[in-house]
Amino acid sequence: MAIPKVLGTETEFGIQVVGDPSFNPSLASAMVVNALVDRRRRVGWSYDAETPRRDARSPFADGFAPDIDGAAVNVVLTNGARFYVDHAHPEYSSPETLDARQAALFDKAGELVAHQAAEVASRLLPEGQRVALYKNNSDGKGSSYGSHENVLIDRSLPFGRVIAHLPTFLVTRQLVSGSGKVGGEMGRGPATFQVTQRADFFEEVVGLETTLRRPLVNTRDEPHADERYRRLHVIVGDATMSEVQTWLKVGTLAAFLAALEDDALPDDLALADPIGSAWAVSRDPELSGLLGLADGRTATALDLQWQYHEWLVAHHRRTEEPEVGSVLDGWADLLEDLERDPRRASDRLDWAAKLRLVEGYLGRGVAWDDPKLAAVDLQYHDLDPARGLFHRLVAGGRMQRLFDDTEVAHAAEHPPTGTRAYFRGRCVRRYHDQLVAANWDSLIFDTGEELLRRIPMMDPLKGTEALTGDLLDRSDDAAALIDSLGGGT
Repeated sequence: MAIPKVLGTETEFGIQVVGDPSFNPSLASAMVVNALVDRRRRVGWSYDAETPRRDARSPFADGFAPDIDGAAVNVVLTNGARFYVDHAHPEYSSPETLDARQAALFDKAGELVAHQAAEVASRLLPEGQRVALYKNNSDGKGSSYGSHENVLIDRSLPFGRVIAHLPTFLVTRQLVSGSGKVGGEMGRGPATFQVTQRADFFEEVVGLETTLRRPLVNTRDEPHADERYRRLHVIVGDATMSEVQTWLKVGTLAAFLAALEDDALPDDLALADPIGSAWAVSRDPELSGLLGLADGRTATALDLQWQYHEWLVAHHRRTEEPEVGSVLDGWADLLEDLERDPRRASDRLDWAAKLRLVEGYLGRGVAWDDPKLAAVDLQYHDLDPARGLFHRLVAGGRMQRLFDDTEVAHAAEHPPTGTRAYFRGRCVRRYHDQLVAANWDSLIFDTGEELLRRIPMMDPLKGTEALTGDLLDRSDDAAALIDSLGGGT
C-alpha cells in the first residue's frame, strides 16, 4: 500500500512598495519578514543538512552546499511554518500536514501571516508609501516566482515511473491549478487570456532547476526526512487564492501519487509534446483543444483529467480514505461544470473567476491591451482584504470557502497536530529563548551547556500531539525536554 502522503506548500509572494517606483525588492522583502509582530518568538533557520542540488537522477550524488539566499532573514513560526526571503521575495513554507484539507488551511494561513507582516512593515515607511503583497506568479515583464507543492512518496517507487506518468497529469491538471492571466510572456505566441500564470515559463520535461529552464518534473532529491522517503518537489501549478481550488489542486496530486505507488495507473498517457501541450492548455480557456499523445491518439485536457479521475476512483475503492473520497467528489463536480461552461466554476477556480471579471470589462468596451485589464489581473491577488478583488468576491458570496476567518487565524498561530510540525511549533512557542535554530528535520537548543543540543526529527509522522503533547506540557524548559527524550545529540 502507498505510504501516507505528507503534504506542504511553498509560496513566493510578489512584492511592491506603492509610492516608491525605485524600491529594492530584496530589502523590502527583508523588511516584511523582519516585521513579524511577535519578534521575541522568532527562531532562525539551520542549513546544516540542506542539499538542494542533489538530483534524483544521480543516485550516487551527495549534492552540494546549499545556495543560501537571504540566510539572515529567516523565521520559524509557532504554527511550524517557515517565513523567509527567497530570490527577493517573501516566501511562506507551510508546516507538514496529513491531508489536502489541512494543506489548504495552512496555505491560507500563510496569506494572513504575510499580510500582517506587510502591514507592520508599511508603518516603517514614509507617509504615502506601503508594502503590497500579491499571491501570484508573474510580474508581466518576463519574471516568474514560484508556488510549489511538496509530497512525500516512497523511495522504493522507481523515479523513472514518476518521470513517465507525471508530465501528462501536471499538464492537464492546469485546469485545476491555474489562477488565470491576461496576455502572454517569454515569446510563446499570442495570448489574450490564459488558464495559468506559470505555463509560459516551462521549457523542459525533466530537470533540476526551479528558476531557469523550469521542468515539468523537478528532480530535486532533498527529502528533509530519513531515506525511506522521497520528497517530490512539484513546481507546476499557480499560487491559488481559492481555498477550494488549493484543496483540489493538492488533493488530486496526492491521490495520483498514491495510485502511482500502488501501480494503479494502467497507462502513462504520454504526450507527444509535453511542453508545447502545457502552453496550449494554458491558452485554451474554453477547454476545446486537442492534445496529441505519443501513441498517435488525441484527447482534450478535460478528457485526460476524466481518465485520471476514473482510475483514481477505482484505486480509492481499495483504500476507502474519507478525505480522498471528498477530493474525488469535488474534482468530479468541477470537471462536470468545466465541461458545460468553464464560467460555471468561477466560484471555485481563480482562473474562471478572473475570466468573468475580465469579460465584464470587455463587455463595456475595454480592449485586451488596455492597462485596466493588467491592473485587474494583479489586483485579484492582492493579499489586503480591503483591496484584493478575490476578497471582494468572497465578501459578495461569489467564491466558495472551506474555512472561516477564525480557523485561518488559529492556523496562523498553532501547528497541525498530526505531524512533526506540532513538536516544532510548540517548541518555538514554549522554548523560544533557548531554541537557537530549526529546520524541517531537527531543532537546535542552547541549554547553557558547553555544546548546543540537537533533537533530530527524521520521521515526519512522529512529533505529533498524541506522542509529545503531554511531554511538552510537563517540560518546563528545553533541558528538561531533552533529558526526557534521551539527551539529544
